[in-house]
Amino acid sequence: MLAFIAQLGIRDYQAFVIAVLVFLLVPGPGNLALITATSLAGMRGGLAASLGVIVGDQCLIALAMAGMAALLLAYPAAFHVLQWLGAGYLMWLGASMLFTSSGAKPVIDMKPGRYFRQAWLITVFNPKAIVFYMAFFPLFIHADEASAWIGLLLLALTVAVLTLIYGFCLSLIVIRLAQGFERKREMVWFLEKTAGLIMIAFALRLAFSGAA
Repeated sequence: MLAFIAQLGIRDYQAFVIAVLVFLLVPGPGNLALITATSLAGMRGGLAASLGVIVGDQCLIALAMAGMAALLLAYPAAFHVLQWLGAGYLMWLGASMLFTSSGAKPVIDMKPGRYFRQAWLITVFNPKAIVFYMAFFPLFIHADEASAWIGLLLLALTVAVLTLIYGFCLSLIVIRLAQGFERKREMVWFLEKTAGLIMIAFALRLAFSGAA
C-alpha cells in the first residue's frame, strides 16, 4: 500500500498522517466551533460542524495549491483584510454566546446547516491555515513526478477523512460529558460563557497577531 502511495509522488505518508492528527488536536476556533455545535445540537450539530471544517480545509488546500497563499503573502494588505474579517466573525460569535441570557435561545443555536456555515466561515477566514497548507503540502510531494497532482488529491482526501473521524470522536466525547451536566444549569451557564470568552480571545489573537 505504501509503495503504491509512493508511486503517486507522495513521500513520508505516515509522517503526513501524524502531522495532520497533531494539527487537529491543537486547540483553536475550529475545535471550539465543533464542541459548541455538539453541545447545542448533539451529534447532528457536531457532524455538521465537522463537515464545515472539512469543506473549509479543502477550499484552503485548493487555494494553496493554486498559489493563492503566495499571492496573499506578496500583498500583505489582502492578508490583513482576510485576517480582520475572520477576527470580526469570531468576535461576533463569542459575543453572541457571552451576552445571550441562559433562558433565551442562543444566536448560534440553529439548524445543522447553520453550524456547517459557521464552521466553514471560521475555517476559511483563518489566513494562517492558508499559509500552513502552502508550507505543509510541498514537504510530502515529489513535484517532479508526473502523477504529483494525484498525490495532492490523495493528501487532501486524507485530511478530509481524518477530520471527519476526529470530529465524530470529539462529538461523542462532548455528548457523553454533556449528559453529566444536563441537570446542572449553573455549570452549563459557566461553560457557555467561558466558550464565548475563549472565542473572543481567539478573535483578538487573530486580529493582532500580525500587527507586530
